[in-house]
Amino acid sequence: VRGERRLSTLVQMIGDESRAERPAREIVLERLLEVLLIEALRSTSGTAASPGLVRGLGDPKLAAALRRLHERPASRWSVAELAREAAMSRSAFFERFSREIGMAPMEYLQAWRMALAKQWLRQGELSMAEIAERSGYGSVSAFGA
Repeated sequence: VRGERRLSTLVQMIGDESRAERPAREIVLERLLEVLLIEALRSTSGTAASPGLVRGLGDPKLAAALRRLHERPASRWSVAELAREAAMSRSAFFERFSREIGMAPMEYLQAWRMALAKQWLRQGELSMAEIAERSGYGSVSAFGA
């Protein structure tokens, strides 16, 4: 947020709100976080932001593929299928995704699946088999490997 006045202001407001015990605090925090995300996306469009998800979401073609991947992490995705979602050739998609996100598409998918699995494990509401299935792994042993 350094050098971005609006982002700095929003981060300060979020900090203030999270420390206060005001009525409707959760609702205000939720809205402030939404605005922060929008402003973060705005601030990176047209800039030389470092590779990552925000930069990928700033690219309309990659954003389409990322949305599908995030909506259905358990699907048996391939680079070809993601490229179709982005309306690009496989090679062009792979190169652009790797450059903008900072990792190859299947590497990103695996990291996303593991982040979701980690969250589900912490919540403790799902069995290992359910987590493996939701994460796109065929079995608990494949998930644990």
